[in-house]
Formats: sequence, C-alpha cells, structure tokens
Amino acid sequence: MKRFKVGVVQSTPVFFDLVATLEKTETIVAEQAAQGVQLLLFPESYLPGYPRGFDFGAVVGRRTIEGRKTWQAYWDNSVAVGDQHCDRLAAMARKYQLFIVMGVTERDEQTSTLYCSLLYFSPTEGLLGCHRKLKPTGSERLIWGEGGPNDLEVYPTVLGKIGGLICWENLMPLARMALYQQGIQVYLAPTADARATWLPILQHIAQESRCFVLGANQYFRKSDYPEQWRTLAQVEEDCCRGGSVIVSPLGEVVAGPLWDQEGVLTAFVDLDEVMQSRYDFSAAGHYQRPDIFEFKIRKASNLG
Repeated sequence: MKRFKVGVVQSTPVFFDLVATLEKTETIVAEQAAQGVQLLLFPESYLPGYPRGFDFGAVVGRRTIEGRKTWQAYWDNSVAVGDQHCDRLAAMARKYQLFIVMGVTERDEQTSTLYCSLLYFSPTEGLLGCHRKLKPTGSERLIWGEGGPNDLEVYPTVLGKIGGLICWENLMPLARMALYQQGIQVYLAPTADARATWLPILQHIAQESRCFVLGANQYFRKSDYPEQWRTLAQVEEDCCRGGSVIVSPLGEVVAGPLWDQEGVLTAFVDLDEVMQSRYDFSAAGHYQRPDIFEFKIRKASNLG
C-alpha cells in the first residue's frame, strides 16, 4: 500500500488513571478508524501520562517516603508488555483495523524498573515490538531506566517501513542513523517537548531522513491533574501547549502544528513521495561516505 492516511493524536490523558485513559484511547481510535486512518500515533507516555513537574520527593542524597509512594502510584498505573492493558491495545488495533503506536510508561516486573517506551500494534499481528527510550532526559532518569540497542528497530509493514524515537532521542544523530540504515519511510517522534523550537527539529529530521515525520505531544494543563496530585506538580497552568505536527519528506509542514487544544491531525502519506525525495539525498545510501565514516550498532550479541 503506497498511499494511506495517518493520524497524530494530541490529547489529555486521565493522569494516574490507566483504565480511564484506555477508555479515552478507544474512543479516539474508533473515531479515527471511521475516518479512514490506518496509522495512529499517540504521545510520549500517554499511558498513564507524562509526570510533568513532579520531583518524586528527590534531591541529591535523599528521597522521601512520600516520593516513593508517588512512584508506586505511577508504577501501579503503568503498562507491562503482555499484560491485560497491552492486550487491550492489541485488541483495539485488530477490532478497528489500524496500526496503533502508543507511548507508555512501561513497567518491567522482573527488574522492578520503569521505562519510557513506544509500543507498536498491528491490526493483524498484534504487538510488533517495544522500543525503550535510550536516554531519559534530566530528572526523568530518576523514574525511568535506560533502554538498550536491541530494540532500535524499523518494522516492515503493509504501510511501509515504520519506526521512531522518543522525544530527545531524536537529538541523537547516531540513533537516527540506526533507523536510516534500516530503510525507514514513516518516522514517528512522540514527545513531551512543547516548545516552539521542536518544530524545526522535526523539519530537519524529515529532510535528513527523507521520511514523513509524525510528531505527537500531549495537551495538558496543571488543572488537569487530579486534585490529590495537583499540589505536587511544580508547573504553571499552561504547562504543555501541544505542538503536534506532520512533516513531509522535504521538510514541509502538511498538518499542524496544533496548539492549546486537544485534537487529531491527519494527512495522507505517499511512499512514492518518500522515494522521489531520495533522488538527491539518502543519508544511508548514495549520500553517505563509507570510505570515510564507519557506523555500527553495538547489539547485545556483539558486546563483549
């Protein structure tokens, strides 16, 4: 399938309430499937919400009991690969016959670690894979572990080769190159960065990758936090204005950016347009210089 409709979700999760946010998710999925969307991207940590402004009771050298309990509540509302919440997302993809790519806080029961992850769901194959953010940013490192090299994957699908990176991973040139080498065509960039400077970054990535780039962010206000958590959030009222966008392979904005409201941006992706854009530039093809530069991903199998 060379031409298809994609959607980028800018939505406010029901913070710290995984079940309620999944209900909201299914409503969005059903509406967009009815509009012919075949690939739907949700923001970074949409489930159960990005904890903007939370310090989890930590300063250098000390953690509080209250902060530990807040982290526990975040853990309790996070998604484990293969649990009933993950299965529900797979069932949505199957029921509504579209690809769902969902930003989650993922919990690893074996290691008692949370990760900022991206889950890929196919309408025919269920869960395709899970990518864990390689490097949480700033204070995110307190609550999320670091991902590894083995899930830097691009997924071949009937909609082309789909993959992506989360938020500031997109500022890591070698992480991007890992995707380019796999022939990525639709590049997904869920984020929590709501600054105006994020748009030119995605436009650069679109021109560098010669991909359609889908950028999804939450729209969130301090008053959207449940009352019991609101006093912990050290943010202003308009703490996340959104800025979701869809960019063409030549860096042109084709939908958005969307500010200060919930909504879904849609556009048609044409894989012929991707190929045509690579006529004069291909980062992992005719525009690279392997005689000068060497690039290798250190997979677990070749670490030693």
